[in-house]
Amino acid sequence: MPNTFAELKAFWHYEILGEDKRFSWRKLRRRVARNNSYYCLFWLRLSQYLHSRPGRTTLSMAKRINKGLARKYGVEIMLGAQIDKGLWMGHPTAITVYSGVRIGRDCNLRQCTTIGSVEANNKPIELGHNVDIGAHCCIIGSGIRIGNNVRIGAMSFINKDVPDDVTYITRKENHIYPNRSGSQTGAE
Repeated sequence: MPNTFAELKAFWHYEILGEDKRFSWRKLRRRVARNNSYYCLFWLRLSQYLHSRPGRTTLSMAKRINKGLARKYGVEIMLGAQIDKGLWMGHPTAITVYSGVRIGRDCNLRQCTTIGSVEANNKPIELGHNVDIGAHCCIIGSGIRIGNNVRIGAMSFINKDVPDDVTYITRKENHIYPNRSGSQTGAE
Protein backbone atom coordinates (compact mmCIF):
# COMPACT_ATOMS: atom_id res chain seq x y z
CA MET A 1 0.00 0.00 0.00
CA PRO A 2 1.57 3.32 -1.02
CA ASN A 3 2.11 5.76 1.87
CA THR A 4 4.20 8.43 0.13
CA PHE A 5 3.90 9.95 -3.32
CA ALA A 6 7.21 8.34 -4.32
CA GLU A 7 5.79 4.93 -3.36
CA LEU A 8 2.59 5.66 -5.29
CA LYS A 9 4.63 6.52 -8.39
CA ALA A 10 6.67 3.31 -7.91
CA PHE A 11 3.45 1.26 -7.74
CA TRP A 12 2.18 2.84 -10.96
CA HIS A 13 5.56 2.30 -12.60
CA TYR A 14 5.63 -1.40 -11.65
CA GLU A 15 1.97 -2.24 -12.31
CA ILE A 16 1.08 -0.08 -15.31
CA LEU A 17 4.24 0.80 -17.21
CA GLY A 18 6.48 -2.11 -16.26
CA GLU A 19 9.62 -1.78 -14.18
CA ASP A 20 11.90 -2.39 -17.16
CA LYS A 21 10.64 0.79 -18.88
CA ARG A 22 11.46 4.39 -18.04
CA PHE A 23 8.73 6.24 -16.12
CA SER A 24 6.81 8.80 -18.16
CA TRP A 25 3.68 10.66 -17.08
CA ARG A 26 2.57 10.82 -20.70
CA LYS A 27 2.86 7.03 -21.19
CA LEU A 28 1.11 6.45 -17.87
CA ARG A 29 -1.80 8.70 -18.88
CA ARG A 30 -2.07 7.02 -22.30
CA ARG A 31 -2.08 3.47 -20.88
CA VAL A 32 -4.64 4.37 -18.22
CA ALA A 33 -6.91 5.93 -20.83
CA ARG A 34 -6.75 2.91 -23.17
CA ASN A 35 -7.06 -0.05 -20.80
CA ASN A 36 -9.75 -0.80 -18.18
CA SER A 37 -7.36 -2.82 -16.00
CA TYR A 38 -4.81 -0.01 -15.89
CA TYR A 39 -7.55 2.56 -15.32
CA CYS A 40 -8.85 0.59 -12.36
CA LEU A 41 -5.34 0.05 -10.91
CA PHE A 42 -4.45 3.73 -11.29
CA TRP A 43 -7.49 4.95 -9.38
CA LEU A 44 -7.34 2.15 -6.81
CA ARG A 45 -3.74 3.01 -5.94
CA LEU A 46 -4.55 6.72 -5.81
CA SER A 47 -7.45 6.06 -3.42
CA GLN A 48 -5.21 3.90 -1.20
CA TYR A 49 -2.59 6.66 -1.13
CA LEU A 50 -5.20 9.31 -0.24
CA HIS A 51 -6.62 7.02 2.45
CA SER A 52 -3.19 6.83 4.11
CA ARG A 53 -2.86 10.64 4.24
CA PRO A 54 -4.08 12.58 7.29
CA GLY A 55 -7.15 14.79 7.00
CA ARG A 56 -10.84 14.54 6.32
CA THR A 57 -10.59 15.96 2.80
CA THR A 58 -8.20 13.29 1.52
CA LEU A 59 -10.23 10.56 3.24
CA SER A 60 -13.38 11.89 1.56
CA MET A 61 -11.63 11.93 -1.84
CA ALA A 62 -10.41 8.36 -1.32
CA LYS A 63 -13.91 7.17 -0.50
CA ARG A 64 -15.35 8.99 -3.53
CA ILE A 65 -12.80 7.37 -5.87
CA ASN A 66 -13.50 3.96 -4.33
CA LYS A 67 -17.26 4.38 -4.82
CA GLY A 68 -16.68 5.43 -8.42
CA LEU A 69 -14.74 2.21 -9.12
CA ALA A 70 -17.54 0.22 -7.51
CA ARG A 71 -20.15 1.93 -9.69
CA LYS A 72 -18.22 1.74 -12.96
CA TYR A 73 -16.66 -1.73 -12.69
CA GLY A 74 -18.14 -3.41 -9.63
CA VAL A 75 -14.66 -3.48 -8.09
CA GLU A 76 -15.01 -3.07 -4.34
CA ILE A 77 -11.55 -3.23 -2.85
CA MET A 78 -12.04 -1.66 0.57
CA LEU A 79 -9.64 1.04 1.63
CA GLY A 80 -8.23 -0.90 4.60
CA ALA A 81 -7.03 -3.80 2.43
CA GLN A 82 -3.22 -4.02 2.30
CA ILE A 83 -2.11 -4.92 -1.21
CA ASP A 84 1.57 -5.01 -2.15
CA LYS A 85 3.05 -4.17 -5.56
CA GLY A 86 2.17 -6.15 -8.63
CA LEU A 87 -1.60 -6.43 -8.39
CA TRP A 88 -3.16 -7.40 -11.72
CA MET A 89 -6.84 -7.49 -12.54
CA GLY A 90 -7.22 -8.91 -16.03
CA HIS A 91 -10.94 -8.16 -16.17
CA PRO A 92 -11.84 -5.67 -13.44
CA THR A 93 -15.43 -6.79 -12.96
CA ALA A 94 -17.18 -7.83 -9.74
CA ILE A 95 -14.03 -8.12 -7.61
CA THR A 96 -14.61 -7.73 -3.86
CA VAL A 97 -11.80 -7.54 -1.31
CA TYR A 98 -12.69 -6.73 2.29
CA SER A 99 -10.65 -4.41 4.49
CA GLY A 100 -9.08 -7.15 6.63
CA VAL A 101 -7.13 -8.70 3.77
CA ARG A 102 -3.35 -8.65 3.22
CA ILE A 103 -2.12 -9.51 -0.26
CA GLY A 104 1.56 -10.01 -1.12
CA ARG A 105 3.50 -9.09 -4.26
CA ASP A 106 2.42 -10.04 -7.76
CA CYS A 107 -1.15 -11.19 -7.17
CA ASN A 108 -3.48 -11.85 -10.09
CA LEU A 109 -7.20 -11.39 -9.41
CA ARG A 110 -9.69 -12.39 -12.07
CA GLN A 111 -13.31 -11.38 -12.48
CA CYS A 112 -16.01 -12.26 -9.95
CA THR A 113 -13.59 -12.96 -7.08
CA THR A 114 -14.49 -12.41 -3.43
CA ILE A 115 -11.90 -12.34 -0.65
CA GLY A 116 -12.83 -11.62 2.95
CA SER A 117 -15.35 -12.07 5.67
CA VAL A 118 -18.51 -10.28 6.62
CA GLU A 119 -18.10 -10.82 10.36
CA ALA A 120 -16.55 -8.06 12.45
CA ASN A 121 -13.31 -8.49 14.44
CA ASN A 122 -12.05 -11.43 12.40
CA LYS A 123 -8.38 -12.22 11.93
CA PRO A 124 -7.09 -11.02 8.55
CA ILE A 125 -6.90 -13.23 5.49
CA GLU A 126 -3.33 -13.32 4.18
CA LEU A 127 -2.30 -14.13 0.62
CA GLY A 128 1.40 -14.71 -0.04
CA HIS A 129 3.50 -13.61 -2.99
CA ASN A 130 2.80 -14.80 -6.56
CA VAL A 131 -0.78 -15.93 -5.98
CA ASP A 132 -2.86 -16.48 -9.12
CA ILE A 133 -6.61 -16.60 -8.48
CA GLY A 134 -8.98 -17.94 -11.14
CA ALA A 135 -12.34 -16.45 -12.08
CA HIS A 136 -15.38 -16.82 -9.82
CA CYS A 137 -13.41 -17.76 -6.66
CA CYS A 138 -14.44 -17.23 -3.05
CA ILE A 139 -11.95 -17.03 -0.18
CA ILE A 140 -14.12 -16.62 2.89
CA GLY A 141 -13.29 -16.93 6.57
CA SER A 142 -11.11 -15.69 9.40
CA GLY A 143 -7.35 -16.05 9.77
CA ILE A 144 -6.91 -17.95 6.50
CA ARG A 145 -3.40 -18.02 5.01
CA ILE A 146 -2.79 -18.70 1.33
CA GLY A 147 0.90 -19.52 0.79
CA ASN A 148 3.42 -18.22 -1.73
CA ASN A 149 3.39 -19.40 -5.36
CA VAL A 150 -0.17 -20.72 -5.23
CA ARG A 151 -2.51 -21.13 -8.19
CA ILE A 152 -6.22 -21.28 -7.42
CA GLY A 153 -8.46 -22.81 -10.06
CA ALA A 154 -11.58 -21.16 -11.40
CA MET A 155 -14.76 -21.43 -9.31
CA SER A 156 -12.87 -22.59 -6.21
CA PHE A 157 -14.15 -22.09 -2.69
CA ILE A 158 -11.53 -21.74 0.04
CA ASN A 159 -12.28 -21.61 3.76
CA LYS A 160 -9.05 -23.08 5.17
CA ASP A 161 -5.28 -22.56 4.84
CA VAL A 162 -3.47 -23.42 1.60
CA PRO A 163 0.28 -24.29 1.79
CA ASP A 164 3.06 -22.84 -0.40
CA ASP A 165 3.78 -24.02 -3.95
CA VAL A 166 0.51 -25.80 -4.75
CA THR A 167 -2.41 -25.62 -7.15
CA TYR A 168 -5.78 -25.58 -5.37
CA ILE A 169 -8.86 -26.78 -7.22
CA THR A 170 -12.33 -27.32 -5.80
CA ARG A 171 -13.68 -30.54 -7.25
CA LYS A 172 -16.90 -30.06 -9.14
CA GLU A 173 -19.02 -32.79 -10.62
CA ASN A 174 -21.60 -32.59 -13.36
CA HIS A 175 -24.59 -34.88 -13.48
CA ILE A 176 -26.91 -35.36 -16.44
CA TYR A 177 -30.21 -37.02 -15.71
CA PRO A 178 -32.64 -38.13 -18.41
CA ASN A 179 -36.09 -36.57 -18.48
CA ARG A 180 -38.91 -38.74 -17.24
CA SER A 181 -40.46 -40.65 -20.14
CA GLY A 182 -44.00 -39.60 -19.23
CA SER A 183 -43.41 -35.85 -19.38
CA GLN A 184 -43.47 -34.08 -22.70
CA THR A 185 -43.08 -30.43 -23.52
CA GLY A 186 -45.08 -28.50 -26.07
CA ALA A 187 -48.64 -28.79 -27.36
CA GLU A 188 -50.26 -32.17 -27.97
